[in-house]
Parts: sequence; C-alpha cells; structure tokens
Amino acid sequence: MIDIMGQEILEMSEKIINTLLKDQTTGNNICWGTEHYIELGQDYYPQEPITKGLIVGNRQNVIRPRIVKDNEEKAKRTKDKAEVFTPSWICNEQNNLVDEAWFGKKDVFNTVIDRTWRATTERIVFSEDKDWRKYVDARRLEISCGEAPYLVSRYDTVTGCEIPVEERIGLLDRKLRIVNENTVSEEDWFKWVKRAYESTYGFEYQGDSLLIARCNLLFTFIEYMEQRFGHKPTEAQLQAITKIISWNIWQMDGITMTVPYSERPKANVQFTIFDFMDNEETSDKEQVPCLVKDWRANKKLEFRSMVEGE
Repeated sequence: MIDIMGQEILEMSEKIINTLLKDQTTGNNICWGTEHYIELGQDYYPQEPITKGLIVGNRQNVIRPRIVKDNEEKAKRTKDKAEVFTPSWICNEQNNLVDEAWFGKKDVFNTVIDRTWRATTERIVFSEDKDWRKYVDARRLEISCGEAPYLVSRYDTVTGCEIPVEERIGLLDRKLRIVNENTVSEEDWFKWVKRAYESTYGFEYQGDSLLIARCNLLFTFIEYMEQRFGHKPTEAQLQAITKIISWNIWQMDGITMTVPYSERPKANVQFTIFDFMDNEETSDKEQVPCLVKDWRANKKLEFRSMVEGE
C-alpha cells in the first residue's frame, strides 16, 4: 500500500509544509472541517486550523486515506458529508469521456478492459487546430474532490496499491504524459508542468481529505520528475508547485462557495429599525467567499463569479 502521509512529508521544509496547510483566501491554515477528530482534544474541533504540530510526531498517523479507515468511520463520513470514493476504473472511464469529447475519438490514453485498463504506448497525436499546448492549458475541475482520484491516480482507491506512473489515468496525469512526450529539456518540461498544474483545480470541504489531495498532487510531481530525469526536484521547484497546489486545491463549502467556519464584517451595511423588527436574526457578519487564481491573467477571482459567468 502506498504511503500517503508518511516520512517524506516530514522531511520537507517548513515552508513547503506551511504552504500545504495554507488557505490562500483567508491567509490562515485550512481547518479540520469534520467532527471525526474531536476525541483528540479542542485543537481538533472542526473549526480549528490544521497545524504541523497536530499531524506529526506521535500524531503522524492521525490523517489517513479512506482506504485504511474502518467501515464504521467510512459510513459516518458518508452520512455526515456524503463522502463516497469512486473506484479508479470508474474515474478512468469518466475521464476517458472527457478526452473523447476533446479529441473527437476514443481510447486516446488507454483501452478499457473490464474493470481495468491498458495504457496506450504510442505517442499521442494532435490535430492542427488542437495542439498539445492547448490540451495542457485546458482547465479541469474536480468538485468535492476528496483525495483527488480524478485528478491524480497514485494509488488504486479500492486496494490502496500504487499505480505505476505510465499507467496513471488522472486528468493531471494525462497532462503530464503530454508534457513528457513533447518536451526535451528539463527547463521546458518544468515550464509546461507548471502550466498543467495551473490549469487543474479541485475543492473539498473536509480538511483532512483536502490535505491528502494536496499531498497527492505534490508527490505526483516528484514521481514524474524522478521517472523522467532520475532525480528529485529542487527546493525552488517544490515551492513553485506547492504554491500552485495551495491555490488550485482549496477548501470550500460547495453550496455557499465560501470558506468553512469563516466570518468577516459585512461591507457597507447600514441597519434600520425595520431590520430589528423582523423575526429573523440580523447579523453584521458574512462568510468569506472563496478566491481562486487565474494564472494566465495573473489575477484573483471569487469562485462564485466564475460559476455565475461574470
């Protein structure tokens, strides 16, 4: 079974770990967002921030992927937050449909065989009007992403066993394969890997799952570089990718499109006597809308404005 929150995370720099834990909208850390840790103390309540000290040392195995949780815990998380993880073979078939629409043909990245698949081995060919750069830049979003199995497929979500790099089926995995096939130098490779990450998004409510998703995207980068160039990334490269991940894989209530357990004063609000005559409680606070980054335009946007088409 692949190690997800193990020693490799602990060996990373303080800056990398802090960025993995950061909520870019508020500038604070992501919060737990679940009641499944409250028996560990007040620091583990849903609204409290996840800090390095709460998940390392003798707490190193506090956050675990769904595959190793017991059935009772899985059932409770499903009931509380509708947490249901999709088998990898279903993720693959649905991702194949996305690519079938984009390429206009089937079996571009792999061929489905019952409840598994076989990766294609020949270099992927693009038409004149859709070159490989457009594919890398095409935006992909996994909603309620959990551990992000649609974006990266480091391990089988049913067995927990590692999936070899060349057999991976996530939406970001596919972009990275395209970058591998169309770049030569490490400098050019890294440039387009960054663009692949910048165009890949996902949001999740529960902070523990979100952190696993972020780690999965970061480890994916490390594993692809090791396979391609035979060495680990530099600290600067890790920091660059981690910053993108912390923006693009964010914590959000998918209904309100706000940061869980966040409040700020309402702007330019004037109360009248009629407000206090209503039966409903009047509050001068509001939840903080989630921000995302448009990397091509180099600007921050409210996610709900993108959904509403503004």
